[in-house]
Amino acid sequence: QLQLVESGGDLVQPGRSLRLSCVVSGLTSDYIAIGWFRQAPGKEREGVSCISSSDDTDGVTYYEDSVKGRFTISRDNAKNTVYLDMNSLKPEDTGVYYCIVDMLPCAVIAGTHWRAEYLEHWGQGTLVTVSS
Repeated sequence: QLQLVESGGDLVQPGRSLRLSCVVSGLTSDYIAIGWFRQAPGKEREGVSCISSSDDTDGVTYYEDSVKGRFTISRDNAKNTVYLDMNSLKPEDTGVYYCIVDMLPCAVIAGTHWRAEYLEHWGQGTLVTVSS
């Protein structure tokens, strides 16, 4: 059974950094995209980043425009863990961050404007608050 467990959320000041982790269990080779979405208070879920696990694009990463250059997604296959390193955090980065896995390619997830309703497998979320 597929299970995603996020951790690492915290209260941080603007400009600081934070690392989120997502431990994935029950993953099969059918799932070729692992990534992060977030939901700010009163807003819809939005995509943040995705890392591909498909044979032809393994390791290719994708980022939503607002986090490019500040966030980095990576994975440790031995630990079944995906990370999101967030630097230069801004108050608008505040929200609950969710780990996702999907059979859709990252290119499709990013190419369809990070539509959350296309995705089926979500973690429980971890809260990130950026405030002074």
